[in-house]
Amino acid sequence: MSSDVTHSPSNEHGTELEQTDSSEVFANPGLPPHVHRFGDDDPQVARRYERQVASLFVLSMTATVLFVVFYFAIGKDDLITLPLIGPMKALHFALGVTLAISLLGIGFGAVHWAKTIMSDEEVVEERHELRSTDEARAGALEVLNEGAEVSQIKRRPLIKYTLGGALGLFAIPLGVQLVGGLGPLPGNDLSTTLWDTKLPNGKPRRLMRDPAGTAIRLSDVTMGSAFHVLPEGIDDTEHPLNEKVKASVLLVKLEESKIRSERQKEWGIGGVVAYSKICTHVGCPVGLYEQQTHHLLCPCHQSTFDMTNDCEVIFGPAKRPLPQLKIAVDDEGYLIAAQGFQQPVGPSFWERA
Repeated sequence: MSSDVTHSPSNEHGTELEQTDSSEVFANPGLPPHVHRFGDDDPQVARRYERQVASLFVLSMTATVLFVVFYFAIGKDDLITLPLIGPMKALHFALGVTLAISLLGIGFGAVHWAKTIMSDEEVVEERHELRSTDEARAGALEVLNEGAEVSQIKRRPLIKYTLGGALGLFAIPLGVQLVGGLGPLPGNDLSTTLWDTKLPNGKPRRLMRDPAGTAIRLSDVTMGSAFHVLPEGIDDTEHPLNEKVKASVLLVKLEESKIRSERQKEWGIGGVVAYSKICTHVGCPVGLYEQQTHHLLCPCHQSTFDMTNDCEVIFGPAKRPLPQLKIAVDDEGYLIAAQGFQQPVGPSFWERA
């Protein structure tokens, strides 16, 4: 005689486990009932919300315009004193506040728009394959149009235009900072150096030892010696470091018989010649002088210049010789600049003649 026996699953201790239906334990809670907002049922309230959103966008537009005005109207060195902060640059404070208000106006307006005017109906979409069907792809435009209807942007032209104005104007501060941060146009600063000017008393600038700042007599320059030179009065300029970058010179005495360039001889004095230290490749200081070969070496990329032939390039990536400084001797025996460089020093730039 046989009988049917049903065995319940058991754990490792032999205790029987009770089987339950997960659907009975985790019931689908569903969605809470939709609660209508004031603007959903009252057109007057909806219009008031519309005006509030538009006001936030207008506030953003106003702050953006003030940003541009303050950028040009407030001086870079103007100071203000704020509680708990103390003194700070007025320009920084004004730009920071107006840019923050401009961005917050757009953000708060968008949030208020979504919370009070846009459709608040819940939408449920079941999970599907990652790739949309052809029908779904074809209906993408329809979905976008439906989204425009739900947001009521077509029915609310005031919001549409003020949002467009706020977003459009918000790009202006970014462009102003980008263009303004480039600094003033260089003018002829790249083509001129302090050697082109004279001292306030009208005298030519003397060649001064760097960094000692002492004048150099012609008798001080012995055969094979090399002096690192700056123009007299460079520390009294508005931007000394900028001037040093362009006006640095190397002064060397060569055997005049070994100089092959006639112009080099004419612009020097008895074999004493002065050349720009700024490499014509990328602007590194050319300060390594080899006495036996009379070569100048740039330590950055090994461009090599021949001092016996007007500092022409004999090796390396540099493409142009170093500019020569024409020198003379004043009544006291000091070396002076007879004239500035006749070509721009340093690397090439787009307006270099």
